[in-house]
Amino acid sequence: MSQDGPSEDRWKRLPWVTLGVVLVQFSVYAGTSSAGPLDVDAMVRFGAKVGPLMTEAGEPWRLVTANFLHRDGAHVGLNMLVLLAVGWVLEGTWRRWDYAALLVASGLSTMTSSLLWAEEVSVGASGMAYGCVGGLIVLGRRHRAVLSPLARRMAGEGVLPTVLVFLWMGWTSAGVDNAGHLGGFVAGLWVGVFLVPRTLTPEEPRSVGWLRAGGVVLVAVACAALGVLGRSTWRVERDGVFGVSVTMPRGWRQGADRFGRVAFSNGLPGVGRASFAAEAIDTGEPGDGELQARRFLETALASRAPGPEGPPLRIQGPEPARVNGRRAQRIRAELQGPEGVTHLMAFFVPQGDFVYQLVFTWPAAYPRYAAVVERMVAELRLDEPAVLREARARALLVPGAGAPLHALGTTLRRWGQPAQAVEPLEAAVKLSPSWVGTRVELARAFFESGHVEEGCRAAEEALVYGPSEAMALEAGVRCELARGDAEGALRRLEEARRVDPLDPRLRAAEAALRATVTPGP
Repeated sequence: MSQDGPSEDRWKRLPWVTLGVVLVQFSVYAGTSSAGPLDVDAMVRFGAKVGPLMTEAGEPWRLVTANFLHRDGAHVGLNMLVLLAVGWVLEGTWRRWDYAALLVASGLSTMTSSLLWAEEVSVGASGMAYGCVGGLIVLGRRHRAVLSPLARRMAGEGVLPTVLVFLWMGWTSAGVDNAGHLGGFVAGLWVGVFLVPRTLTPEEPRSVGWLRAGGVVLVAVACAALGVLGRSTWRVERDGVFGVSVTMPRGWRQGADRFGRVAFSNGLPGVGRASFAAEAIDTGEPGDGELQARRFLETALASRAPGPEGPPLRIQGPEPARVNGRRAQRIRAELQGPEGVTHLMAFFVPQGDFVYQLVFTWPAAYPRYAAVVERMVAELRLDEPAVLREARARALLVPGAGAPLHALGTTLRRWGQPAQAVEPLEAAVKLSPSWVGTRVELARAFFESGHVEEGCRAAEEALVYGPSEAMALEAGVRCELARGDAEGALRRLEEARRVDPLDPRLRAAEAALRATVTPGP
């Protein structure tokens, strides 16, 4: 018995918690590295800290799993070396459950700090290692007398400057999660204040130790939950050029997208990517949402169309829908890309001579993103574009001038407000009666607001002032069409073609009109 006692004590004194954590870390690294290099997409799949997926896709568990992933052998080796050296001392000085509580608090604090202040995808146990160093610093300041010689050397005067130097080096280097390191270090300092070496409280009941360790873990979990909730906020992003306002998650950022000039995404390049893109397509005539939707199918969703989302697996639509209370056409699709299936939902909203193309994409692997997109669609607004606001301002700044009134009326009509365009256009006609273009715009404003006879009268007046101008002849064509006289419209269009035979738009209009006119006997 006396011979077995010292051997049993040596086994009990081994840092089993530290050794267990190190073993798990190397085992996880071996498993992940066997699947290939741990690039960004692989880190996302295995459980890295990814802000959008934690706050938008309902995966807060990544606060834990990210601490057990590493990019390469050097990354895991260095972290485990520090954890083994410092953790051995701490576990031998504190009770095991106190030390385990420090590791949990440091890991959660690391990833919570990274979530709040760093947008990059993050992995690694370096925050836990920094937490152990922080706990060792406090231990060395409060209970230096009871430490072993090795522990006193490790917690000596040089440890804090060394840690600060490493933090500063990380802060000035690219690709280092400095926020996570600082969060783990601060958590270690905080936990160290509440922990006492076991030699100073040899008779402490086990229940007291469990309550203390449990309290530390509960506080860490509560702080992590508050961090996730604090990051799960939304903002309104407004594009003044097109007048599109969309509510989106706080972490989304602006970038390029093949589906529109105004584009935002959750920042992920591949796995887990969700995006929104908007475009205002100038059709030159009152917009047709269904026509633009079918063109989108033929181009952007063609089987060989380039794009990271891949070719379509399934397409539904176009079908009627509403956006911001406006009539629209909607297309739903599933695209098969190298990173999995991507859902796509596109809306085509006509407004005057323009059609808004609004495209949402989100990964099928994260179904909670469907609710994010639903909210974005529900709160999307189409306001006045910048060109219309500028036209209003010029008309106010230069009262009594025909050109600003002409520009305001034309802009109002082109952006879907023909009734409001009539007044400034009539004022511009009175100020400059010989401007044929203004009379043509007035005629179009009347036609598009449902006042056919007033429009025809304005078209006839345009012909009086510009009998050989193609735009005036074209206004006459619109008059005949509005009255339902297709043959009369064709005659007018032939006159316009004789005036301007090279105009491709007139040529196309004549061909389309001939196809609808039944030849006489």
